[in-house]
Parts: sequence; C-alpha cells; structure tokens
Amino acid sequence: MGSMVLRSSLILLLALAGIFFNSFNTGAPDNSKKEFFTLQAVIKFLDRVHYAPKTLDDDLSELIYDSYMMSIDPAKRFLTESEVLQLSSFEKQIDDEISTGSFQFFDLSVDLIANGIQRAETYFTEAIDVEFSLHDDQSSITMDGDARGFAADEMALKDYWTKLIRYEIMVKVHGLKKAKVEGDEPRSEEDMVEEARETVKKNFSEWFTRLNSLRRSDRFEDYLNAVTGAYDPHSTYFSPRDKEDFDINMNGSYEGIGARLIPEGELIKVSQIIPGGPAWKQKGLEANDFIIMVAQEDEEPKDVRGWRQDDVIALIRGKKGTTVVLTVRKPDGSLEDIAIIRDQVILEEGRAKSLMLSLGNEGAEVGYIRLPKFYFEDDGKPGCAEDVANEIKKLDQEGAKGVILDLRNNGGGSLSEVVDMSGLFFEKGPVVQVKSRDRKPYVLEDEDPAVQYRGPLIVMVNHFSASASEIIAAALQDYNRAIIVGSNSTFGKGTVQRFHALDRFIVGNNDLKPLGEVKITTQKFYRINGGSTQLRGVEPDIVLPTTYNYIKVGEKEYETPLKWTEIEPVDYDAAIAGLPDKEILAAYSAERVKNHPTFQLIEERALSLKEQEESDLTYPLNIEGYEKILRDREEQNAKFKNMFKPIDGLVVKNLDSELNYINEDETRKANNEDLITGIQKDVYIEEVMHIMKDMLGQQ
Repeated sequence: MGSMVLRSSLILLLALAGIFFNSFNTGAPDNSKKEFFTLQAVIKFLDRVHYAPKTLDDDLSELIYDSYMMSIDPAKRFLTESEVLQLSSFEKQIDDEISTGSFQFFDLSVDLIANGIQRAETYFTEAIDVEFSLHDDQSSITMDGDARGFAADEMALKDYWTKLIRYEIMVKVHGLKKAKVEGDEPRSEEDMVEEARETVKKNFSEWFTRLNSLRRSDRFEDYLNAVTGAYDPHSTYFSPRDKEDFDINMNGSYEGIGARLIPEGELIKVSQIIPGGPAWKQKGLEANDFIIMVAQEDEEPKDVRGWRQDDVIALIRGKKGTTVVLTVRKPDGSLEDIAIIRDQVILEEGRAKSLMLSLGNEGAEVGYIRLPKFYFEDDGKPGCAEDVANEIKKLDQEGAKGVILDLRNNGGGSLSEVVDMSGLFFEKGPVVQVKSRDRKPYVLEDEDPAVQYRGPLIVMVNHFSASASEIIAAALQDYNRAIIVGSNSTFGKGTVQRFHALDRFIVGNNDLKPLGEVKITTQKFYRINGGSTQLRGVEPDIVLPTTYNYIKVGEKEYETPLKWTEIEPVDYDAAIAGLPDKEILAAYSAERVKNHPTFQLIEERALSLKEQEESDLTYPLNIEGYEKILRDREEQNAKFKNMFKPIDGLVVKNLDSELNYINEDETRKANNEDLITGIQKDVYIEEVMHIMKDMLGQQ
C-alpha cells in the first residue's frame, strides 16, 4: 500500500512539473514567472486532490470574480460603477486567463484599486477640514456596502466620502459626550468636534498609509485565495509568512489574547476563542465579534477597518501582563470596549475538567465534564480520550448517577482521540466514515470492547461545536447512546484539509522560492448511518433557544460550502443503550423552556439579532437622529443585560479528590472559581439537569 501511494505521489509530481514547464513562456519578467508558477501549482493541486474538484469554466470564474472583488473593495469605497464594469467584463473569462497564463484581469484590478485608493484619499483630504453642522444635515449614510452598492460616478463617490467623514466625526463626538466624567469642566460642542476631527484625521491618514503600502504580492494573495475559496471555504493559500503564523497558532505558544481571527469584508472577525487563553478566561470577547479598533494600554485606539489580518494580529499580540483594548461590534450592532490582559497562550491548555452538580431537592448528583477541544497526547501528557476516561472514573467513584459531556464551543481536533473517546460509552463498533475523492470510504472503529461508562449520558452542543465534536455527537446519537441537547444545529464542518507545499514543483528555479503552501479539502466525514455532518451539522434530540438560532452561523454562513451528501450506512447496533423515549423528554423540556423567563428572553434576543442582521445599517447624519437610534437600541437591549443570574438550587462543587490540587495554586483557584461561577449562572445546564432527572425517572 505504501509503495502505491509513493508511486502515485511521484506520478502527480512529475505530471504537474511537466505541465508547468511546457506551458510557461520563460521570457516573462520574474514577478510574472513566480505568479504564473504559483497560480498553476494551486490550480493543479485543486484539480488533482480536492474532494470535489470543479471544472475550470465560466461558473467557477464568476465565483472567483465575486470573491476577489469582495477582497479588494468590500465596503465599496474606492471603485465606481464604470470601473467595476471594466472588471466585470472579465467575470466569465478568468477561467480562460488561468488556462492561458494571462493576468490581464488581475493587472487591471491592481491598477484600478490603487488609483481608487489615491482618489479616495484626495476626497478625504478635502472633506476632513470642512466645517459642518452636527444638527442640520437631513441626509443619511448606508454603512452596508452591499446595500449601498458602488458609486454611480466620481461625483457620487466624492459625496459618499464627504458623508462618511461627517459620520465618523459625529460618532466620535457622541463617544466624547458619553465618556464625560462627572466633575469635569463642561466642554463646548465645537471643542469636541475639533477633537473628533483630529482623531478621524489621524485614523484615516494611518489607514491610507497602510493601503498605499500594499504590494502587488499582497493583492496576488487575495487573488489566489479567491481561487481556492471558489472550491470551498476551507481551502486556502498560505504565503510563507502566513504559514509560519499558522504553525505558531496550531503548535506553539505566544503572548497575546488567545483568539483566532479571520477576515470578512473590510473587518476582522473573531472565529474562535482558544480554550485556556486570556480571552477565554477573562470573558467578554466572543466568536462572531467584529474588531473595529485596537488600543494599547494608555494609548489612542487605532481604527483597523480595512487592515490586513496579519497586521491586526501583530497589533493585538504583545508582552505578557500588558493590556490591549478591543472595540468590537457585537452581532446586535452595539459597540463594546473589551480590555484583555495579555498572557502566554499555550495551546495545550483547556483540558478536560469535571465537577459534580445537583439541582435543588431533585435527587441524585450528576457528573459534569467540560471538554473545550479534542487534544492529542503530547509531551508526556495524555490525550483527551484518556483524560475523559479518568474524569468518568473519578465521577463514578464519587457517586455520580449520570454524566453530562459539555462540547459547547468545542471546535474539534484529533480524529483518533474522538474515536477512542466515543468507545468509552459503548462496546466496540464503527464511529465515523472517512471518504476521499473517488475512493470507497474507510471506517474508523473503536476496537476496545471495554465500556468506561454505561449510565445516563447527555451531550451538550451549540452552533460552535464543530468537526470532532460533531463526530462523537453523531455517533452517540446514532447508537441511541446519549441524548444530544443544544442549539438547532452544530457548526456543520464535516471536512478534512491537508497542506501541500508548492515549492516541490519548482525544480531548478530556486530564485522563485518560496511559493508558499496551499491547504486543500481532501476528505469528508460521514456518520455511521450514512449521512454527512457537513453543512447540516448534528441536529440535537432536544433543541433549546439560543441567540443564534435565526441567523446564519457556521458552515452555512459561507458562500461556497461543500454540499450535504449521503453514502451507504455501515452495520451498527442502533439500540445499544435503550434510552428513555426522546419525544417524551423533548416534550417535558419544551414545556419548561416555554415558561422559563430567561429562555423567553433568549428567544426574544434571537429574533432581535435576526432583525439586526437584515438591517442595512443606515444612519442619519444629524446627531439627534443618530443618538435616537442608539437610545432605541440601548432600550431594546437593556432587558438582555445581565440575563444570566445565579440559579436557585443549582449546586456546583469540585470533586473531593481534586480539592488539594486546586487549592495549592492561586491561579488554579482563580480559574476554578471563575468556572464554577459561570456554571451557576448557566441556564442551559439548569435545563439539562432537569432532562437528566427525567431520564433517571424513566429508568
């Protein structure tokens, strides 16, 4: 088998290299030569190894075009309709250009966006010092670029920039008014306008400096990622610098806040809070927050809209013990300043942790295990499967009558660990099917007949439970071994990606290296019942209201996700546990949730977020109208502040066997207290405890 794989890889290598050398005009300039080889290597890799390769045709060309246009002018601030028309003439020709090695579309885009940025800077310079009234302007500005569209002509674009600068100054004035400290001398509106003007001038001047410093190679990375993203959202080109940062994030440690960031339009979005990191411990920052400004301790904030992802990351990282303040836009549109003390972000943190729970006079104590991610065995420390087995053993020894496995916000991790962990709850059998392109699926099985835990089991998930979390939730659901409880679906990432180094194809052309690497989706996960976890995720047996239930979250948020598909199921015993009637449990839960005031607020909040998502973000350009919108929003959101309060009767305690270990270290004590405080306010755990009581009552 190994020799066949090696031979296939060698054939692929030689074939691709042959295609490249036969296709390329060696008389081209060096930068064109490197761009050609890089693009062709990416395309050939996608064609040969991607799970669902696409034909290089007009449909793919349109996807590449849309994605690339979003990357170069996401807020529609630089190009006019006539310039976009020039670029759109290539909308169905990019496939032809890739085939022939032409970069006419890319060359034109680089020139147009560079000119557009310089023109916008001129408009900004003209508008920033113009006096205007905060009260008289009855016009408005739409901040959503998609809703606003490209400017019809240069006059319309200039008008937009005039409005934008006035809007930015108005927002800053509002902030100054709101930040007024009691006892300060009253300030005139004129003074505040001038201070706001200087702040906006500084922020935009720095922004334009960064935009003007973007190199052709930066734009080419955007172009390559438009190509890979047309195949699926997880296939990505990595420049050598990007790959180095990725390796640090995945394997090492650094001093920062512990959050993974992704670009979305002109903003940077938080995609994941890293378990064990400062942001995870200190709370406040959440997945789906957009970062607007970044401030170092005691320094003026920098507006990072339009910044490149790596530059924002560099600004956020810093020495342990220093403070960074992030101004973020929450999903409801509100802005919030979040101060985070940087610390060492060791990515092996966030290990399994267990507690004992009880609820009022409802009887038995229940074991609770929180697993933030599926981590490998490393550096002498066990993997998460062994850790969870040990936690179950301790819970059993201390009399737990049921177990709750909390996989909320668990983004996944080790495939081998999730297979082993699944086997803790049933005798040997299949756990997941893994399928490569044009090959029969292979089945990963738990081969150990030992069962670590046979009692009542509930698995908690939410919209941010992904990958390995979805595998174990799906397997335990298919085996009828556990009740799955959570949001209306999990994340829906049922794919595997692998890195491929592009330098392998540049034989004898070391001056072109390094070309970078490409991460490509090569496999899909399938449940043992034949259905994929891709796109749909896992639908819980009991669905609870969450604030994200009505908006696009997870895999379905992307433009080009792989489809949900089915393959043949494998043989397994679907009646392995003899669970209580799920429909009865769900009915009892629905009745409690309907009458629970906090869940009612969560449902109302979810509908509010849906309304916000559908808003086009249009604001009046007079401060009275602007502040009325903010007041209305604050009034609407006021009822959602401090929704989660300590739950009467919910008792959370450490295991007796762990008390000495926790109390011998102040950091452990602080983290433990924070964990317990959070659980005591967790309405979802309250409801899961009720569900567990129902399960125990039906035994």
